[in-house]
Amino acid sequence: MKVMAFFLSMGLATAASAETIHFTTEDYPPYNYRQGNGYTGAGYKQVIELMKYVEADFTVELMPWARAFALAESEANTCVFTTAHIPERNDRFKWVEPLAIDRNFMIARKGSGVRVTNDEEARRYIVGTQRDDYTQDLLERNGFPKIDLATDLDLTLKKLVAGRIDLMPISEKFYMKLKKEGKPVEAQYIFSKQTFSIACNINFPEQLRLSMQEGLARIMADGTQARLLQEEGLGGLGETTDEFSKP
Repeated sequence: MKVMAFFLSMGLATAASAETIHFTTEDYPPYNYRQGNGYTGAGYKQVIELMKYVEADFTVELMPWARAFALAESEANTCVFTTAHIPERNDRFKWVEPLAIDRNFMIARKGSGVRVTNDEEARRYIVGTQRDDYTQDLLERNGFPKIDLATDLDLTLKKLVAGRIDLMPISEKFYMKLKKEGKPVEAQYIFSKQTFSIACNINFPEQLRLSMQEGLARIMADGTQARLLQEEGLGGLGETTDEFSKP
């Protein structure tokens, strides 16, 4: 896959700005994805908007998740989005949040005969996810013995549809997108709820992080965040569907 990098220099940046922030992300609609020769998505567009309030140049590059995550963990001026803020990651990064709040569904292939209502029942099955995704951490923490790891979400979904795995956890918003596209998937139960954020390297300059957090606060206060979420069909911050009767 050809990786495209975009260098974005905002009007507020000055010659005195010594730091360039490198953002990494993955192809994960509706939060971040390719569109024509560029990128879009609710997470991506929020990053562009909040950076208008930060005096720093920055780049954004879309790549496989495992690499995007590893770069943010290993390189000082690098941040990865849209990243679930879970306990296992809390002390490994500095955080700018929230970009979104979402639930995670455990799903099965429609017509597979798999019916589960909780983790205890789901542990009997092969559950797939992408390597280094937060759902891998959640599955391991919750004692799932049969975890199938793939390089990306699309491959995991293909395995599910082909019957090579039985279940997979997936964002509620992405699940609703798959249903609209006619994909043969069925939600089984609510697996988790999480805040999606920008995760920056633990050595990321604190003043820059604070400026980014302030930029995010501004776009939340002026309605920009809500508008961007609505544009991607995500509803308001933390808004859920009626797929299940209880949150």
